[in-house]
Amino acid sequence: MQFEAYLRQTIRQGDLTVRLPNGATLRLGDGQGPPIVAAIAKMTTVARIAARPSLAFGEAYMDGDVVLEQGDIYGLLDLLGQNFKNRPRSKRAGRLARMWWDLRQDMNGRAAARRNVHHHYDLSVDLYRRFLDEDLQYSCAYFARPDMSLEEAQAAKKRHLAAKLLLSPGQSLLDIGCGWGGLGLTMAQDHGVMVQGVTLATEQLALAQARAAERGLEDRARFSLTDYRDVAGPFDRIVSVGMFEHVGRPNFQEYFDTVARLLTDDGVAVIHSIGRSEGPNTTQPWVAKYIFPGGYIPALSEVLPAIERAGLIVTDVEILRLHYAETLRHWRERFAAARAEIARLYDERFCRMWEFYLAASEISFRHSGHMVFQLQLAKRIDTVPLTRDYIGPAEQAAVSARAGRRVA
Repeated sequence: MQFEAYLRQTIRQGDLTVRLPNGATLRLGDGQGPPIVAAIAKMTTVARIAARPSLAFGEAYMDGDVVLEQGDIYGLLDLLGQNFKNRPRSKRAGRLARMWWDLRQDMNGRAAARRNVHHHYDLSVDLYRRFLDEDLQYSCAYFARPDMSLEEAQAAKKRHLAAKLLLSPGQSLLDIGCGWGGLGLTMAQDHGVMVQGVTLATEQLALAQARAAERGLEDRARFSLTDYRDVAGPFDRIVSVGMFEHVGRPNFQEYFDTVARLLTDDGVAVIHSIGRSEGPNTTQPWVAKYIFPGGYIPALSEVLPAIERAGLIVTDVEILRLHYAETLRHWRERFAAARAEIARLYDERFCRMWEFYLAASEISFRHSGHMVFQLQLAKRIDTVPLTRDYIGPAEQAAVSARAGRRVA
């Protein structure tokens, strides 16, 4: 059987048992590690997984056609991730395949961008409150210490970005893809900058505006339903966190041309995005269909040429390797703890879909070459300090200032 041959060739580590619908049992791996037992309900499911595992396996788990009799979906995906290097090699997506993908998925014109954002980010905020930190930061946290809580690490991420932006009171800041407003509100409140946040998600916008009103920051933090391509500038500072993954490869040049157009001559921008360390590829089919339609995770080799052509200078690059894996671990554990509540908000199939998404995303950072990059950009070679020594003291000053405000 093609399916059995594929599994035996691939699964060489771990302890995996697969029960097939015809009564056969496959025992795979070297017997080391936690045992995982998975049962497949239908032979049609076996055939679909064999034909297109990158799409059909996630669908089968969502639909309840793959059942974990021992272990959980994270354990199974972790085992598969450890054996990823053993899988039969397929050709990396070539130029023609990527061009086809660009045309089919990644163009992200204004209407498509709004539709794609709505698919994921306009889900109920009650869902996101169940597993995110209190500030609703839906992006990679910064674990300056391994023992940090999720709340501490997300606060550290915001301080890290603020330090790289070299903020000072009175500056104008554009937040491209502002989410529920947490980052922009922190920048306005803690650093005295004038924030304009833009999003295409109506649910996010409503909450961001409400939070600004609650904190009395409407005059310093304004949020709007605006495509980044339609923003008028200029701005002293630009930040974009977790949004560039939704731009789409065909729009990279337009994105950085827009950043260059909106940035003052002595301005600084920081772009924070998931990236691929293994080079250009296409979006994982299950993720593209169910989680992030129109999304694309870029390789730096695809990003840097667009920055250069836009006339921007890369003044700093930082690669965060396992920080997102740890962030996703926290989200996955919180989601599991609130699973019954989330099932009441949506349903069991939705819960299985998100369990698969969170687990698979974590595994992609642990085993499949995903990382996060932070690019600091400027127009002038001398806009930022010539060494990185300023970042740590700026972060510590932000901690001290916030502590002082709490005491006062």
